[in-house]
Amino acid sequence: MVLGFSGWMDGGEVSTGTVETLVGKLRARPLAEIDSEDFYILSFPGSMELSSLFRPRAKIEDGLITDYRGPKDTFFYSKANNLILFLGREPNLRWSEFAECIFSLASRFGVSMIYFIGSVAGLVPHTREPRLFSSVSDAGLKGMFEPFPVRFSNYEGPASFVTYLTRLCPERGISMAALMAEIPAYVQGRNMRCIAAMARQMAGILKLKINVDDLRILGDRLEERLNEVVQQHPELAQRIRKLEEDYDKDVFDTQMGDLKEWMEQQGIRLD
Repeated sequence: MVLGFSGWMDGGEVSTGTVETLVGKLRARPLAEIDSEDFYILSFPGSMELSSLFRPRAKIEDGLITDYRGPKDTFFYSKANNLILFLGREPNLRWSEFAECIFSLASRFGVSMIYFIGSVAGLVPHTREPRLFSSVSDAGLKGMFEPFPVRFSNYEGPASFVTYLTRLCPERGISMAALMAEIPAYVQGRNMRCIAAMARQMAGILKLKINVDDLRILGDRLEERLNEVVQQHPELAQRIRKLEEDYDKDVFDTQMGDLKEWMEQQGIRLD
Protein backbone atom coordinates (compact mmCIF):
# COMPACT_ATOMS: atom_id res chain seq x y z
CA MET A 1 0.00 0.00 0.00
CA VAL A 2 1.22 3.50 -0.86
CA LEU A 3 -0.14 6.51 1.04
CA GLY A 4 -0.29 10.15 -0.02
CA PHE A 5 -1.61 12.87 2.30
CA SER A 6 -2.22 16.54 1.73
CA GLY A 7 -1.33 18.77 4.64
CA TRP A 8 1.69 18.41 6.92
CA MET A 9 4.18 16.78 4.52
CA ASP A 10 2.88 17.71 1.09
CA GLY A 11 5.14 20.62 0.18
CA GLY A 12 5.19 21.15 -3.57
CA GLU A 13 2.27 18.67 -3.62
CA VAL A 14 4.87 15.91 -3.86
CA SER A 15 2.90 13.50 -1.66
CA THR A 16 -0.46 13.84 -3.39
CA GLY A 17 1.07 14.57 -6.80
CA THR A 18 3.18 11.42 -6.80
CA VAL A 19 0.32 9.16 -5.73
CA GLU A 20 -1.98 10.81 -8.28
CA THR A 21 0.67 10.05 -10.88
CA LEU A 22 0.83 6.39 -9.85
CA VAL A 23 -2.95 6.11 -9.86
CA GLY A 24 -3.07 7.52 -13.38
CA LYS A 25 -0.10 5.63 -14.82
CA LEU A 26 -1.28 2.32 -13.39
CA ARG A 27 -4.93 3.02 -14.26
CA ALA A 28 -5.82 2.16 -10.69
CA ARG A 29 -9.51 1.89 -9.93
CA PRO A 30 -11.40 3.19 -6.87
CA LEU A 31 -11.62 0.59 -4.13
CA ALA A 32 -13.06 2.23 -1.03
CA GLU A 33 -13.53 5.54 0.78
CA ILE A 34 -13.21 6.57 4.42
CA ASP A 35 -16.26 8.39 5.78
CA SER A 36 -14.35 11.57 6.55
CA GLU A 37 -16.90 13.65 8.44
CA ASP A 38 -15.56 13.00 11.95
CA PHE A 39 -11.84 13.37 11.22
CA TYR A 40 -11.48 17.02 10.22
CA ILE A 41 -11.81 20.52 11.63
CA LEU A 42 -13.77 22.45 9.01
CA SER A 43 -13.89 25.82 10.74
CA PHE A 44 -10.96 27.18 12.71
CA PRO A 45 -11.06 30.47 14.67
CA GLY A 46 -8.61 33.11 13.56
CA SER A 47 -7.76 35.14 10.50
CA MET A 48 -9.36 34.46 7.15
CA GLU A 49 -5.99 33.21 5.83
CA LEU A 50 -5.70 30.67 8.66
CA SER A 51 -9.33 29.59 8.62
CA SER A 52 -9.25 29.06 4.84
CA LEU A 53 -6.75 26.24 5.31
CA PHE A 54 -9.41 24.14 7.05
CA ARG A 55 -12.62 24.97 5.20
CA PRO A 56 -14.11 23.01 2.28
CA ARG A 57 -13.70 24.57 -1.17
CA ALA A 58 -16.64 25.91 -3.16
CA LYS A 59 -17.24 27.47 -6.56
CA ILE A 60 -20.18 29.77 -7.29
CA GLU A 61 -20.99 30.85 -10.84
CA ASP A 62 -23.71 33.38 -11.66
CA GLY A 63 -25.18 32.89 -8.21
CA LEU A 64 -25.27 29.08 -8.38
CA ILE A 65 -23.06 26.65 -6.47
CA THR A 66 -21.34 24.62 -9.16
CA ASP A 67 -18.73 22.84 -7.03
CA TYR A 68 -18.33 21.96 -3.36
CA ARG A 69 -15.42 19.86 -2.13
CA GLY A 70 -14.92 18.66 1.40
CA PRO A 71 -12.17 16.32 2.61
CA LYS A 72 -12.02 13.06 0.68
CA ASP A 73 -10.05 9.93 1.49
CA THR A 74 -10.01 7.30 -1.25
CA PHE A 75 -8.30 3.95 -1.77
CA PHE A 76 -7.47 2.77 -5.30
CA TYR A 77 -6.15 -0.58 -6.49
CA SER A 78 -4.00 -1.92 -9.30
CA LYS A 79 -4.66 -5.64 -9.56
CA ALA A 80 -1.84 -6.18 -12.05
CA ASN A 81 0.69 -4.72 -9.62
CA ASN A 82 -0.83 -6.13 -6.42
CA LEU A 83 -0.91 -2.56 -5.11
CA ILE A 84 -3.31 -0.35 -3.16
CA LEU A 85 -2.92 3.42 -3.36
CA PHE A 86 -4.44 5.96 -0.99
CA LEU A 87 -5.10 9.67 -1.52
CA GLY A 88 -6.43 11.76 1.33
CA ARG A 89 -5.91 14.53 3.82
CA GLU A 90 -4.04 14.14 7.08
CA PRO A 91 -6.72 13.86 9.80
CA ASN A 92 -7.08 16.62 12.37
CA LEU A 93 -9.04 14.47 14.84
CA ARG A 94 -9.35 10.86 16.07
CA TRP A 95 -6.03 9.60 14.76
CA SER A 96 -6.53 6.16 16.27
CA GLU A 97 -9.85 5.65 14.46
CA PHE A 98 -8.43 6.91 11.15
CA ALA A 99 -5.47 4.55 11.54
CA GLU A 100 -7.90 1.70 12.19
CA CYS A 101 -9.62 2.44 8.86
CA ILE A 102 -6.28 1.99 7.10
CA PHE A 103 -5.28 -1.08 9.09
CA SER A 104 -8.63 -2.81 8.64
CA LEU A 105 -8.47 -2.45 4.87
CA ALA A 106 -4.82 -3.53 4.90
CA SER A 107 -5.78 -6.64 6.88
CA ARG A 108 -8.67 -7.47 4.59
CA PHE A 109 -6.42 -7.45 1.50
CA GLY A 110 -3.32 -8.99 3.06
CA VAL A 111 -1.11 -5.87 2.91
CA SER A 112 2.30 -6.58 4.45
CA MET A 113 4.13 -3.34 3.53
CA ILE A 114 2.99 0.28 3.64
CA TYR A 115 4.87 3.20 2.08
CA PHE A 116 4.23 6.86 2.64
CA ILE A 117 5.43 9.39 0.09
CA GLY A 118 5.97 12.92 1.38
CA SER A 119 8.10 16.01 1.25
CA VAL A 120 9.65 18.62 3.51
CA ALA A 121 11.01 22.06 2.69
CA GLY A 122 14.80 22.24 2.81
CA LEU A 123 18.01 23.75 1.51
CA VAL A 124 17.87 22.15 -1.91
CA PRO A 125 18.32 24.25 -5.07
CA HIS A 126 15.64 23.93 -7.73
CA THR A 127 18.31 22.89 -10.22
CA ARG A 128 19.12 19.66 -8.37
CA GLU A 129 17.34 16.42 -7.55
CA PRO A 130 15.58 16.43 -4.16
CA ARG A 131 17.38 14.65 -1.34
CA LEU A 132 15.51 11.59 -0.10
CA PHE A 133 15.11 10.69 3.57
CA SER A 134 13.34 7.80 5.24
CA SER A 135 12.05 6.62 8.58
CA VAL A 136 11.05 2.97 9.03
CA SER A 137 9.04 0.85 11.42
CA ASP A 138 11.87 -1.67 11.83
CA ALA A 139 15.65 -1.40 11.42
CA GLY A 140 15.60 -4.50 9.23
CA LEU A 141 13.89 -2.50 6.49
CA LYS A 142 16.88 -0.22 5.94
CA GLY A 143 18.58 -2.70 3.66
CA MET A 144 15.86 -2.43 1.04
CA PHE A 145 16.94 1.15 0.34
CA GLU A 146 20.62 0.37 -0.27
CA PRO A 147 20.24 0.52 -4.10
CA PHE A 148 18.62 3.95 -3.82
CA PRO A 149 19.94 7.41 -2.79
CA VAL A 150 18.09 7.37 0.54
CA ARG A 151 19.37 8.68 3.89
CA PHE A 152 17.73 8.00 7.23
CA SER A 153 16.08 10.83 9.10
CA ASN A 154 17.22 12.54 12.29
CA TYR A 155 14.44 14.72 13.63
CA GLU A 156 12.89 16.00 16.83
CA GLY A 157 9.74 18.11 16.81
CA PRO A 158 6.00 18.01 16.06
CA ALA A 159 4.88 14.58 14.86
CA SER A 160 2.77 13.79 11.83
CA PHE A 161 0.00 11.25 11.47
CA VAL A 162 2.43 9.24 9.35
CA THR A 163 4.84 8.96 12.28
CA TYR A 164 1.93 7.87 14.46
CA LEU A 165 0.94 5.24 11.90
CA THR A 166 4.52 3.99 11.50
CA ARG A 167 4.81 3.56 15.25
CA LEU A 168 1.69 1.35 15.33
CA CYS A 169 2.63 -0.88 12.39
CA PRO A 170 4.76 -3.43 14.33
CA GLU A 171 1.78 -4.13 16.59
CA ARG A 172 -0.22 -5.05 13.47
CA GLY A 173 2.45 -7.21 11.89
CA ILE A 174 2.88 -4.72 9.04
CA SER A 175 6.10 -3.05 7.89
CA MET A 176 6.11 0.65 7.01
CA ALA A 177 8.57 3.08 5.46
CA ALA A 178 8.08 6.81 5.04
CA LEU A 179 10.01 8.28 2.13
CA MET A 180 10.39 12.07 2.15
CA ALA A 181 11.80 14.31 -0.55
CA GLU A 182 13.63 17.41 0.67
CA ILE A 183 12.49 20.07 -1.78
CA PRO A 184 13.36 23.75 -2.37
CA ALA A 185 11.75 25.82 0.39
CA TYR A 186 11.69 28.93 -1.79
CA VAL A 187 9.62 27.47 -4.67
CA GLN A 188 5.86 27.87 -4.37
CA GLY A 189 3.11 25.68 -5.82
CA ARG A 190 3.19 22.21 -7.36
CA ASN A 191 6.79 21.16 -8.02
CA MET A 192 6.67 18.88 -11.05
CA ARG A 193 10.44 18.34 -11.00
CA CYS A 194 10.27 16.85 -7.52
CA ILE A 195 7.10 14.87 -8.27
CA ALA A 196 8.84 13.35 -11.30
CA ALA A 197 11.88 12.44 -9.21
CA MET A 198 9.74 10.83 -6.52
CA ALA A 199 7.61 8.90 -9.02
CA ARG A 200 10.78 7.57 -10.65
CA GLN A 201 12.20 6.43 -7.31
CA MET A 202 8.95 4.76 -6.25
CA ALA A 203 8.73 2.98 -9.59
CA GLY A 204 12.17 1.55 -8.88
CA ILE A 205 11.38 0.56 -5.31
CA LEU A 206 8.07 -1.07 -6.27
CA LYS A 207 9.39 -2.48 -9.58
CA LEU A 208 6.65 -0.74 -11.54
CA LYS A 209 6.82 -0.47 -15.31
CA ILE A 210 5.75 3.12 -15.87
CA ASN A 211 7.05 5.90 -18.08
CA VAL A 212 7.50 9.29 -16.39
CA ASP A 213 9.07 11.13 -19.32
CA ASP A 214 6.05 13.45 -19.48
CA LEU A 215 6.68 14.48 -15.87
CA ARG A 216 10.37 15.01 -16.55
CA ILE A 217 9.49 17.36 -19.42
CA LEU A 218 7.16 19.35 -17.17
CA GLY A 219 9.87 19.46 -14.52
CA ASP A 220 12.41 20.77 -17.04
CA ARG A 221 9.98 23.48 -18.12
CA LEU A 222 9.50 24.51 -14.50
CA GLU A 223 13.26 24.73 -13.98
CA GLU A 224 13.67 26.84 -17.13
CA ARG A 225 10.93 29.22 -15.99
CA LEU A 226 12.45 29.54 -12.52
CA ASN A 227 15.89 30.16 -13.99
CA GLU A 228 14.52 33.03 -16.07
CA VAL A 229 13.12 34.70 -12.95
CA VAL A 230 16.27 34.07 -10.92
CA GLN A 231 18.50 35.71 -13.55
CA GLN A 232 16.47 38.89 -13.20
CA HIS A 233 17.61 39.18 -9.57
CA PRO A 234 21.44 39.08 -9.27
CA GLU A 235 21.48 38.71 -5.48
CA LEU A 236 19.00 35.83 -5.63
CA ALA A 237 21.09 34.18 -8.34
CA GLN A 238 24.15 34.47 -6.11
CA ARG A 239 22.34 32.92 -3.15
CA ILE A 240 21.11 30.00 -5.25
CA ARG A 241 24.62 29.41 -6.63
CA LYS A 242 25.74 29.09 -2.99
CA LEU A 243 22.96 26.55 -2.43
CA GLU A 244 24.15 24.59 -5.45
CA GLU A 245 27.75 24.57 -4.19
CA ASP A 246 26.66 23.38 -0.75
CA TYR A 247 24.41 20.71 -2.25
CA ASP A 248 27.18 19.40 -4.52
CA LYS A 249 29.60 19.25 -1.58
CA ASP A 250 26.94 17.72 0.69
CA VAL A 251 27.12 20.71 3.03
CA PHE A 252 24.07 21.66 5.08
CA ASP A 253 24.51 25.42 5.58
CA THR A 254 21.80 26.51 8.00
CA GLN A 255 22.66 30.16 7.32
CA MET A 256 20.88 29.77 3.98
CA GLY A 257 17.65 28.97 5.79
CA ASP A 258 16.50 32.60 5.60
CA LEU A 259 16.32 32.57 1.78
CA LYS A 260 12.55 32.17 1.68
CA GLU A 261 12.05 35.02 4.15
CA TRP A 262 14.46 37.24 2.20
CA MET A 263 12.55 36.54 -1.02
CA GLU A 264 9.28 37.50 0.65
CA GLN A 265 10.82 40.75 1.83
CA GLN A 266 12.01 41.46 -1.71
CA GLY A 267 8.61 40.61 -3.18
CA ILE A 268 10.06 37.74 -5.26
CA ARG A 269 7.88 34.70 -5.85
CA LEU A 270 9.01 31.54 -7.64
CA ASP A 271 6.26 29.18 -8.79
